[in-house]
Amino acid sequence: MASSLAGLPDFLIFFLVATLLVAIYLAIYTLATKHNEFALIRQNGISAATALGLSLVGFALPLASAIVHAQTIIDCIVWGLVALAVQILAYWLVRIVLPNLSQRIAAGEMAAALFLGAASLSAGIINAAAMTF
Repeated sequence: MASSLAGLPDFLIFFLVATLLVAIYLAIYTLATKHNEFALIRQNGISAATALGLSLVGFALPLASAIVHAQTIIDCIVWGLVALAVQILAYWLVRIVLPNLSQRIAAGEMAAALFLGAASLSAGIINAAAMTF
């Protein structure tokens, strides 16, 4: 049993760092958008929940890849920050295609939310696959 728990300290460190990176991601991402995701979600805004939820998955996938490939916790943090930057870039690129993106999400339009969510998820999948350090 002792050998089964030998990796527990590393698990706890990586899990706590990943949880902190997710919190940082949510804080930065929601500041970068023009709409208030959490206020919209509190009002049962399905479009905001969909867009933010898929972007969170788009961040979590490369973060998981960073954890798997990281040699050190610093590697994990650096590549987690890269994943964060990629998600912000994906949001800005979608805003180029849909300049009124935030207004549409705030109005509850699912087409805009799903397009942003799909772009975020796609960026995350590609980002995770590219993390082969």
